[in-house]
This record gives sequence, C-alpha cells and structure tokens, in this order.
Amino acid sequence: MKFTILTPDAQYPDDAVVERQVAGKDVHFFIHRTRDPASIPLEELSTCDALLVWHEMVIDRTLIDKAKRCRIIVRAGVGYNQINLEDAAAAGIPVCNTPDYGTSEVADHAIAFLLSLARGIPEFQDTMRRDIRAPWQYPETRCMRRIRGTTIGLVGLGRIGTATALRAKAFELDVVAYDPYVSRGTEIALGVRRVESLDALLRVSDIVSLHCPLTPETEGLINAPAFETMKPGVLLINTARGPIVDNGALCEALRKGKVAGAALDVLPTEPPSPDEPLIREFLKQEDWLQGRLLLTPHGAWNSPESRHDARRLSAETVLGFLTGGKLRNLVNGHLLDPSRMREGTPQGHWP
Repeated sequence: MKFTILTPDAQYPDDAVVERQVAGKDVHFFIHRTRDPASIPLEELSTCDALLVWHEMVIDRTLIDKAKRCRIIVRAGVGYNQINLEDAAAAGIPVCNTPDYGTSEVADHAIAFLLSLARGIPEFQDTMRRDIRAPWQYPETRCMRRIRGTTIGLVGLGRIGTATALRAKAFELDVVAYDPYVSRGTEIALGVRRVESLDALLRVSDIVSLHCPLTPETEGLINAPAFETMKPGVLLINTARGPIVDNGALCEALRKGKVAGAALDVLPTEPPSPDEPLIREFLKQEDWLQGRLLLTPHGAWNSPESRHDARRLSAETVLGFLTGGKLRNLVNGHLLDPSRMREGTPQGHWP
C-alpha cells in the first residue's frame, strides 16, 4: 500500500534518508523547510496521508483543513505546543509525539550546566581570556561551591527529571522533587525526597533544575515571587521550555545576587531578540554577569544518536498507524471521538 508523508519544517539537511529507510520504497515524501504554511503547495497538502512535523510551523485549522486526506500528525520531538490539539481532534486526526529520544542527552546537559557553574568554569575561562597570568592565585568565583551534600530541587520527575535525579545522586547531591502528576511511590523507587508544593521546593533548594512541560499551568512558573522564595545564591538550570521562566525577573534576580548563576538551554523566543534585557546583558559581557549566565541554543537534546532516534521513531509512529492503526504516544486522545475519524483511518489499537 502506498502512502504520502509531508514534512513542512524538516530539521535535517538530507532528503529524508532516515525516514525513507524506515518507510520503504512504497512511501512518498514531500520535504520542506519553512515556517510559512502558505508556502506549502496545496496539491501536496491535499494528498498527504500524514504530517510528520518538527517545531518550526504552527499546525492549526488553517493548515489541517487543507490536508483533507491526512489521518495522523506526528511530532518528531517531545513538545507539541505549536500543534492545536483541538483543531486536529475536531478534524478526526490523532496527534502523537516522540518522547523516547534524547532523555540521556538532556539529563547530561543539565548536569553539565550544574558542574560548569559550581566549579566556576565559565568565570575562570573569561578571566583567562582577559589576562592569562591573573587567575593563578585561586580566586573565588561567584557560583563556585561544593555540590556534595547540597540540595538540588527538580521541578518535574518524568523521564528527564528521573534521569537527572539518578545522575545527581551519583554526585552525592540531596535530591528533592516536586511533580503533582507523578504517581506516589516514584520518589521511593528513586530514593529522592518528594515535596508537595513548588514553594516548598524553592525554599530548600541550593540548585533548581526545571524538567516540566510547558502548559498554561507552568508558563511563567519561575517568576519574581518565585525568585524571592528561593535561597540566596541559588543556581537555576532550565533545559525544559523557555516560557517557564520569566527572564526579565531572572535578570533582576541575577543583578541583585539572589541568583548566583543561571544556565539556560531554552528561551521564551528562539532565536531571541538582542534587545531582550537578559540577552542584552549577556551580549555586553558586563563584569557583574561574567561567568554567571550560560546559554546554549536549545541543543540539550542534540547528539548524532539522538537526532537519528527522533527521526526513526517518529517515522515508525507514522507507519505503525497508517499500516495497522497502532497509536504510539497519543497526546490528544482525550479530545478524539473515534466515531468521527477521517475516512480511511485504519481500525487498530485505539486508546
């Protein structure tokens, strides 16, 4: 059976080599690299059986209504904020994501951020660039501390939060976690302490690391009042989603010294505007911020292995559904009405 898969915003340089290997010769691909839905030819939209999307393009009714044969939307990645789940469900289209890649890489990145700040590596590096002879008197850095015995608070204890907890325990940190959606007993299995509120976590944590999804509940979660609740000299790590942190409030907390250092892999707008206060101060390399702010370009998940996994697993999800009705990692099942699925949808393993 022949199928057509459309990717509007491919995040790889080749001609869908991995995806074609998974799909086989009977599957045709349309590959684009755009953020503009209007630039996708209507003929391709109207004939595709599936949308295999990344994170660059908004997928809502405007595009879905044109994709009249599309029977599934799969996100090659974890976050699906750019996909309107209600619009997809109203059209009878299941939406699936690909959460089972990059877990190790993101947890590694969070720990790398922690070690870099706690060992003063960025500040040492900056000092040695300015004067190679100056730093040999073992000066203190503003973020440096012994991490053994200190408390790291994990906001979110899902796959990546769990992987981070295990790594943190290996460094002999005291791990505290807040996640109201994780089943009771998870903390016992992991050997971490559970707290019942974000406020309780912020009050005891020397390091706060974010591992929660972006939802209406978590947007702006780490704001000015949250920074006031934190311990003086806290380190903040965000490898989750940019809008979880109010970066204006973070800039002020850094300036006042309430936050000793911050490491961000994600930002509210990507790429950011150089005029945003936190970004502006970072680019100016002012003395007060030297070595205290680390930024990476939403690359925590990235490795050759992780990139391959994201592509392979998302393509497998598409083909599993089109050929046998198997749904993997369904994210809009609570909105779907099985009786209103699009014509041609295979009968298979429905939630």
